[in-house]
Amino acid sequence: MKFVRPIAAAFALLAASPLAAQEAPPAPPKLLVVISVDQFSADLFAEYRRQYAAGFARLLTGAVFPSAYQGHAATETCPGHSTILSGDRPAHTGIIANDWTDFAAPRDDKTVYCAEDESVPGSSSRNYTVSDKHLKVPTLGEWMKLADPHSRVVSVAGKDRAAVMMGGHKIDELWYWWDKAKAFQSYAGRAMPPVVAKMNESVAARLAEPQPPMDLPDYCKSHERAYPIGTATTGSGRFARPAGDTAKFKASPEFDESVLALAAGLATEMKLGQGASTDLLIVGASATDYIGHGNGNGGTEMCLQMFALDQSLGKLFAVLDSTGVDYAVVLAADHGATDIPERSRDRGAPDAARVDPRLNATEIGKAVQAELKLPVQPLSGGSFGDIYIDPKLTKAQHAAVQAAAMRRFEAHPQVYAVFTRARIAATPSPKGPPETWSLIERARASYDPQRSGDFIVVLKPRVTPIAAPGPGYAATHGSAWDYDRRVPVLFWRKGMTGFEHPLSIETADIAPTLAALIHVPVPVAIDGRCIDLDSGPGDSCR
Repeated sequence: MKFVRPIAAAFALLAASPLAAQEAPPAPPKLLVVISVDQFSADLFAEYRRQYAAGFARLLTGAVFPSAYQGHAATETCPGHSTILSGDRPAHTGIIANDWTDFAAPRDDKTVYCAEDESVPGSSSRNYTVSDKHLKVPTLGEWMKLADPHSRVVSVAGKDRAAVMMGGHKIDELWYWWDKAKAFQSYAGRAMPPVVAKMNESVAARLAEPQPPMDLPDYCKSHERAYPIGTATTGSGRFARPAGDTAKFKASPEFDESVLALAAGLATEMKLGQGASTDLLIVGASATDYIGHGNGNGGTEMCLQMFALDQSLGKLFAVLDSTGVDYAVVLAADHGATDIPERSRDRGAPDAARVDPRLNATEIGKAVQAELKLPVQPLSGGSFGDIYIDPKLTKAQHAAVQAAAMRRFEAHPQVYAVFTRARIAATPSPKGPPETWSLIERARASYDPQRSGDFIVVLKPRVTPIAAPGPGYAATHGSAWDYDRRVPVLFWRKGMTGFEHPLSIETADIAPTLAALIHVPVPVAIDGRCIDLDSGPGDSCR
């Protein structure tokens, strides 16, 4: 692995002494480190856990929950990140998807991005101002500041929505990658710390250089097989990159290395955990998601990413070790994913397929419009998830459209189920182990009466909702099925007794567990429960 030279140098300057063996002190840790790996499924973790030798290897000596759940149906980046440090499911965070339709939005574009302020003049869901306004609940960082105003919260991520949804409404530093600037940036008006400026300079210098192919570890060689996908191929890539190609930089191990190095730099520059109060460092590693979308999760690309991310995590931990701070780590994920259907079929999943291009709200809406002789195409949405009916229709027209549209969706052989919002709203919030939840209970965990669709479409397992793959978009997630819901959760603290627990937990359990660890009360009712890090799930937070 050839690491980014300026970024690797930053790690080297920060890191010092190796980890000293000692007993975990009884006092709360002085720094909490929360890491989310975007699109890190439990299946991916299971496949590579024996190969990890650095950062992941350390985490595997702690409390390992290999089968945790983003229990809800809307397994996308924004909803998933909203659960990790709020203790709540999307039904309560209000983050039901990456984007939703709001017909009352004060602009022509009625699509709303989860981490934007749509009231900004001239904005759109693709040209937006980053904001935390849509997150309806407080996060762990806010609980910490309520208990101790001197606690500091720092959030760094490759995606704005990851940094915002985990950081919450009261942050000291929040930095995310911004494509237009080709740099890390924050909310308008915030001063840029020197370490962020230096990182932006390092990334710019690296982008100006071409990147040669990465060396392929022996255990990755069995993954090397090229699959034609659209006009390109996937499965044998090694992250060669021409100079100036920002898209390829983001979909490579270089991107995560830069994010983790920036987090390490901010922790050092701000002396996190070295004051009287406990601080919170949040890190959102996004490259696994970009790599997964572009290539699926079964080729050399993902194998190299797992190898490189393991190394980068080890570098982050080495920097934190060098500070002498007593810190605790939790690593989780916002959702899982499924592989490209072409490779899945080769690996024993004959039902894996791409979605019928006629199965989407626009096409079905046109058919319903013709059938009912309506003046407008009445539906918005995609081929699955939330489908919205134009509110300008009369009550009778609305009912007729819903019946006609649902009938067409339900008749399609790639559709598993269709649920109306009334039926979802009437379903009690799910209880018990998340793997036992019915499909409608999973949908209920994502349902917000102000933002959810008029009905929800669930595709059959292994149907990839990408009809025609293009550059950077060959595989995806977002379903109610377990390959998208199951993620690993790993807790670690120096000196703790490690264990692996076979029972499931939810990502909503992370925030109350960390709150209990640092003796911070949970000031609101939440969906999650505390996890006993000595033995497994418990109720000590209640």
